[in-house]
Amino acid sequence: MGMGSDMYRQQILDHYKNPRNKGKMSDPDFSHSGENPSCGDTITVNVSLEDDGETIEYVSFTGDGCAISQASASMLSERLPGTTLPELEAMDTDDITEMLGVDISPMRIKCAVLARQVTQDGAAMHQGEAIDRTTTEG
Repeated sequence: MGMGSDMYRQQILDHYKNPRNKGKMSDPDFSHSGENPSCGDTITVNVSLEDDGETIEYVSFTGDGCAISQASASMLSERLPGTTLPELEAMDTDDITEMLGVDISPMRIKCAVLARQVTQDGAAMHQGEAIDRTTTEG
């Protein structure tokens, strides 16, 4: 891998060591927690919506886990403001790996997508959908 990969690795380490938007949120529109039982990562995502009830205004998270899961949550918390709930629902694994900028091994994909999955599940529950999923799926 070239210098570009090193830059993205440094970005992941920076988000892990200096996470953005990490902390509790008072009075979120929705909050949801999930875990990756294969490695012990846990994430709680809190989302505040704009007055239209559909556009994400602010995202914060709490949790513990590996550098990939925590950096992904930090990066996602910066990316989601301004995104609508339908746009959030349309996000897939490729969007997350592109955001991270490095190849993620199959064993680590669940770490990388945990924050996205938790946020999508929380949004679905906020909209009245039944969710029977508390752990990540690839």
